[in-house]
Amino acid sequence: MDVQFAEYSETLLPMIVDHGLSVLGAIIILIAGFILAKWAAKKVAERASKSDSIDNTLIPILAQVTRIFIILVTILAVLGQFGVETTSIVAVLGASALAVGLALQGTLSNIAAGVMLLMLRPFRVGDVVNIGGTFGVVDAIRLFTTEMHSFDNIGISMPNSKVWGSEIQNLNRYETRRVDMEFGIGYGDDMNKAIGIIREILDEDERVHKEPEPLIAISNLGDSSVEIRVRPWTHRSNVWPLRYDITKKVKESFDKNGVSIPFPQRDVHLFKEN
Repeated sequence: MDVQFAEYSETLLPMIVDHGLSVLGAIIILIAGFILAKWAAKKVAERASKSDSIDNTLIPILAQVTRIFIILVTILAVLGQFGVETTSIVAVLGASALAVGLALQGTLSNIAAGVMLLMLRPFRVGDVVNIGGTFGVVDAIRLFTTEMHSFDNIGISMPNSKVWGSEIQNLNRYETRRVDMEFGIGYGDDMNKAIGIIREILDEDERVHKEPEPLIAISNLGDSSVEIRVRPWTHRSNVWPLRYDITKKVKESFDKNGVSIPFPQRDVHLFKEN
């Protein structure tokens, strides 16, 4: 028995030591990899948040990608510790990724569009946008969808592929915006008087920019009215308040100065037959 035990000890002890060291090394690599992944993701987020060239929407995705990449490298290192051929695993993962990509073309197109949106940044979180006729405020840009809410606070979730494939109008891109308004007066009213009233209202409003100069011009001779086009420039935050206030003041001043705002009407002529 002592001889057999000695023989087993000589055979098993090196194997136990060898595999034990491999297991211990794998555990150390795994723990170190996860700690490094968490630390690197945190550092990437901190550095990205201090950079003026990186949008806040991109920060969590950069941190998450960094963490996943380090974890994958760690897992491959652990498998290599046990003598597993990692090159064959990478080849299998590549083939699997290709098969999954072909099966999920629509989903991957959303991811690709999300990456393009995050890289080129046609809009940012908090911007007011018009995407293919849908107005809203951007809440988040995710890998699959763009989250928004409308002005009456209705949630909007649009696939990134649809967002990227549509015309995107960013209403917050520039500080200065133009306010387009139309006012109609009667054919019997004095056009110059009406234009003078509107110009005086614009001059008295501090929100209206002096440069570029506001446009006030006769735009059309309609069926029932002479239409005056008014286009002042203002800061983007004043667009709607200025529109509402100017419209109210023009109506009040027209009423006070005897300038009529006609409604659609038609003249009917009757002919008697003998």
